[in-house]
Amino acid sequence: MARQPRLSLSGWPHLLIWRAHPGLELFHDAADRQLFLQLLAQAVRAQPLQWHGYVLLAQQVRLLLTPLADGAVSRTMQALGRSYVRHYNLRHGHTGTLWEGRFRGTVLQPETELLPALLSLDTQAQRQGQARTAAETPWSSHAHYAGLRHDPALSAPPAYWQLGNTPFEREAAYVALVQQGLSEAAQQRLEQAALKGWVLGSPAFVAQLQQLTPRRLQPAQRGRPRRVGK
Repeated sequence: MARQPRLSLSGWPHLLIWRAHPGLELFHDAADRQLFLQLLAQAVRAQPLQWHGYVLLAQQVRLLLTPLADGAVSRTMQALGRSYVRHYNLRHGHTGTLWEGRFRGTVLQPETELLPALLSLDTQAQRQGQARTAAETPWSSHAHYAGLRHDPALSAPPAYWQLGNTPFEREAAYVALVQQGLSEAAQQRLEQAALKGWVLGSPAFVAQLQQLTPRRLQPAQRGRPRRVGK
């Protein structure tokens, strides 16, 4: 079966997952991670999009972006991938690509799925055993939203602003949500949607987006069509 084109719709938040080639690690040390974030910020500034969140894991990168024009996500990721591989290979004497293949992603309903996606990013290192707590890793957007660090490149989504009327209220509410965490089912739902490229949202939201693209946005129902009685 032919692979569907990558899903990208301007004006809506996208959750992206980009994995390393099997057996490779994307980052050897803090310098690699700092360089990646610098290159990511440069790539984001060059395109009309908003960057909401991120986590840098040993063998994958997860991002939350909202493109404001068609093609902005693909151009950003292409520029980032090429520039980071070039610097990485030069620094570590590596040849060839680092990436498993193209990045995967899904479009999210902003009112219901964007904040859970941000929480998923900011708790992912803890969930995968790469940090004891979300606050202990400097390589995610958690510190920004918890008020521990200001990152001018990040754009807080509307769902975050609705957590409180003051910065302190929003930060405290976000920390409480992080400590509460997402259920395993919620984590898997987000991850599988991103890996398979299916829109995540209500039936009405999916139907709304389906009018914008001929690409199928939800998996086909299994089994034979039901026969209609005479």
